[in-house]
Amino acid sequence: MRCPFCQYPDNRVLESRSAESGHSVRRRRECLKCDRRFTTYERIEFVPVVVVKRNGDRESFDRSKLLRGMVRACEKTGVQHPQLENLVDEIEAELQQQSIREVPSSEIGELVLKHLQTLNEVAYIRFASVYQQFTGFNDFVDILSRLRSADLSPTEEPAESLAPPTTSSAEAESWQADATPSMTH
Repeated sequence: MRCPFCQYPDNRVLESRSAESGHSVRRRRECLKCDRRFTTYERIEFVPVVVVKRNGDRESFDRSKLLRGMVRACEKTGVQHPQLENLVDEIEAELQQQSIREVPSSEIGELVLKHLQTLNEVAYIRFASVYQQFTGFNDFVDILSRLRSADLSPTEEPAESLAPPTTSSAEAESWQADATPSMTH
């Protein structure tokens, strides 16, 4: 580490502490030649993950893009932004732990759906409608039926809140175009 002032290569560490919520280490250093002090940060360098999109294009994984899609799916559902940040952190950590560096966008979408299903049913349905490219009202009915059958044990009665809405196919498609998340991974 060279001193930013005199470029001398030797210095000593005066203090180290955790920074950025434990994601980096902040070190206060002093140059052994000019005695000036400076701060450095050490971070883990992640190997970039490449997302393979449906059309075959490749792009770097963009956590902010993923977060935007999840925020959009969770609008007006009561899900707090810190919860979504944590989910994105978990998804990104899962991707980093894989041995392959190219991940299909479908795999990322499945990870998001897995996390949203336990977090909020409405957000799950909104995200699924874009990710799975719903084309009409029947797609919504199918996903609601799967949610209902997954949530019921033999002794439970169906929840009224999961009953399919009584809207026309045109109304469902209009709602889908206006209120669903934009996810391009």
